Amino acid sequence: MSPEEIAVSVRRLASALLPFAVALMAGCATTQAGPEKIADTAAHTAQLSTLNRLLNEAGMADTLRGDGPYTLFAPSDDAFKALPPATLQALQADKAKLKAVLGYHVVPGRMAAGDIRGGKAKTAEGSEITLATAGTFVTVEDAIVTQADVPATNGVVHVIDRVLMPPKK
Repeated sequence: MSPEEIAVSVRRLASALLPFAVALMAGCATTQAGPEKIADTAAHTAQLSTLNRLLNEAGMADTLRGDGPYTLFAPSDDAFKALPPATLQALQADKAKLKAVLGYHVVPGRMAAGDIRGGKAKTAEGSEITLATAGTFVTVEDAIVTQADVPATNGVVHVIDRVLMPPKK
């Protein structure tokens, strides 16, 4: 092949591949979504589908779409599966109790994992939770943060491995 023939082949190949390159770049650009409100972050996080459903049932999703800022200690689907089935059924049957339990997982204000120090924090439910750190581990009551600092436009979400129950009043 002469240099001219090679140049023609390269141009043809480049023009044939151009639509694929453009589509690939456009696809990458559209998947880079920024942070959403906390309720929407929960709705779009696969491991938080149970929490998302319960937030909607309790009427708390709209609150977590508000201005905030909030910190949500979000029990994973596995955390809800670890509850006795009767406990989850009782919560779903009593919306006030469900709202209290979910509110116990919300702290007004934005607390990144690095900002958490040992101590107490007042929840949206009205009780206090105990926060602690050990190295890079963060605990909330007897739950461990398994995924920290999921960003949201109105706060932050920390996925935890247990469902927290507020103290009886």
